[in-house]
Amino acid sequence: MNALVLTGSGVSVGDVASVARGGRKVEVTPAVLERLEQARKVLDEAAASGQQIYGLNTGLGANLGTSVEGDASAFQRQLLEGRSGAVGDALSEAAVRATMLARVAMLSAGGSGLSPNVYAALADALNAGVHPVMPSLGSIGAGDLVMMTAIGRMLIGEGEADYQGRRMPAAKALMMARLAPVDLAPKDGLSLINASAASTGGGALAIADALSAFVQQQQAGALTMEGFSANRTILDPRLHMARPAAGQQEAAKELNRLLARAEAPAPTTLQDPLSIRCMPSIHGALIEAIDRARQAVEIELNAAADNPLVLGEDGVVMSTGNFHTASLSLAFEMLGLAIAQSAAACAARFIQLTGSGRNGLPKYLSPVGGASAGFVPLQKTVTAIVGAIRHKANPVMLDFLPVSEGVEDHATQTPLTVSKCAEMIVLWRRLIAFELMAAAQAVDLRDGLTLAPATAAIHGAVRALVQPLKEDRPLGIDADMLNTALANGTWQA
Repeated sequence: MNALVLTGSGVSVGDVASVARGGRKVEVTPAVLERLEQARKVLDEAAASGQQIYGLNTGLGANLGTSVEGDASAFQRQLLEGRSGAVGDALSEAAVRATMLARVAMLSAGGSGLSPNVYAALADALNAGVHPVMPSLGSIGAGDLVMMTAIGRMLIGEGEADYQGRRMPAAKALMMARLAPVDLAPKDGLSLINASAASTGGGALAIADALSAFVQQQQAGALTMEGFSANRTILDPRLHMARPAAGQQEAAKELNRLLARAEAPAPTTLQDPLSIRCMPSIHGALIEAIDRARQAVEIELNAAADNPLVLGEDGVVMSTGNFHTASLSLAFEMLGLAIAQSAAACAARFIQLTGSGRNGLPKYLSPVGGASAGFVPLQKTVTAIVGAIRHKANPVMLDFLPVSEGVEDHATQTPLTVSKCAEMIVLWRRLIAFELMAAAQAVDLRDGLTLAPATAAIHGAVRALVQPLKEDRPLGIDADMLNTALANGTWQA
């Protein structure tokens, strides 16, 4: 795999996933190092002129009016130690790598004034696989600095790190990776931590997962239309041109492709239930929400979001609110609602398929009938999952309190909006697995049905993992197996 070349722009959600999950390396261009050196020079000259610079010669937050005297470098270590207040379960290795990459990408824009050697140390640690232990609770979205202190402390040889599958003191991990702790120049500590890199990195991974789950949802929906013998005229392009709602034409076009065959079967119903008939509208709204969240993440990945911000070309240092991620948080709240809507429709299709019998399907999709439970007990499991998704869909970005003596009186809760959205995607994929299972069973119960080439491949992928139901058996095990394939990338359809 080719290295990701950092230039200060152009880093994508896919790039984050490839580095965080695929072990892709990063490379830094000379232009980035020159940009960093220029910004560092501007910062040092501004400080030497006596300009008040937040976090360099002043305290932070409510201590804004307090001047920093004495060793400014020692203050940067103190800054990291004093703000290491995150608690809770540690982030996964992939999430930590995504956070590290997000911060390296942001710093590449050159607005932080970070010393070039500290920047290089962060990139080297990422490439070497030295990952700080990052507790997950501590950020309210006004920058992720309390969480980000784990990265800064690791680079100076403090705290704990994971390296080659073992947890150890950070200093030992750096030594084993043949890296050395760094010394911090004025503002370096703040430059490392005062950014929403945990939110942005985690958001990138969530978008990557949402994109793959959406492809699988379209596949499940198409197979449901086959098994349900649904009326395919709902996919006629003219209908979606008549009401060109966001993403609707794209969703319908892909469903049409999945169901394409030389001769389409005649409709057996005039109108199907809304979870089927309105699939293009529901999935189209989700396409728009995913794209909006992707754009918000990629803006952050390639932006100079520091406070204070060094404008190297203009030779000035200015205070900003660029670390504040209201747009990112709102995008993930919207995405969560769009996922919840699609998940509810997925569950509704499952219940339509597995109910008392519709469009010629046997009751509960049981081939034996009588007292057979068939698929109907799974309706409870599906409903429980939908309930969990709906709970997480409730907005949280307004749930904050003023802190730091009222200086920080607004927050975005971006880490929480991102993490709950990621959790919803995990649950949604479970529903997709259930729909695929039920749709495949419905297809098997229709004598003489010839599938389209694409839906035949989807059906074959289900049957490679889960056998048809011939008599009652524990279907939860099958659902888990199918869900694992959908989630880990082994699903082939």
